[in-house]
Amino acid sequence: MFSRKSLPTILAIMALVGMVHAEDRVQSELKFVGHNKAEKTAGVWVDGQYVGFVKELSGNKKIVLLPGKHDVLVRQAWYKDYAEQVILEPGRASVVNVSLIRDAHPTAREATGELKISATPTRAAVFVDNQFAGHVDEFEGVGKAMLLTPGRHSVRVALPGYLPFETVVDLRPHQKLKLQTDLVKGSITEAGSLVNQPVK
Repeated sequence: MFSRKSLPTILAIMALVGMVHAEDRVQSELKFVGHNKAEKTAGVWVDGQYVGFVKELSGNKKIVLLPGKHDVLVRQAWYKDYAEQVILEPGRASVVNVSLIRDAHPTAREATGELKISATPTRAAVFVDNQFAGHVDEFEGVGKAMLLTPGRHSVRVALPGYLPFETVVDLRPHQKLKLQTDLVKGSITEAGSLVNQPVK
């Protein structure tokens, strides 16, 4: 038997559980499907906010949104942006089938410089010369690097909730460089305009 003193606590817990279940029924889930490596590692923006890359947006990183219209933008280096407006229904999951089309880019013969990036969190977005290039995990480790043309390039590593890391590299032909940094926690608004940007 429960004492009278414990009754308010039990009722509060029951009310909280009821609120969580009600919230689940109201919110909607947005899922992403990529069909090749380029699509699975592409960066995703929802309503102008970078949320991660396609293949990681599940489990505890799944996208849960309020019902209604949402603008989705998927970006990958050397591909045209994929944009879609989705209408989410309460308590339902919607799927975005990512379909990327190749865009013009320098030939491999021109891109002889090699840049490795080691940073935490590894899901942070990487921008080179103000263009999305991928996420950190793609450029760290054995056999992973970014190929760049010789010369000066601005590099930015950013993720909502962290202060961005910015630097400039000056690559010589066939040179190999490595950048290493740990992003410092900060406000979600401090990630910068490349991470938080309106969908065109």
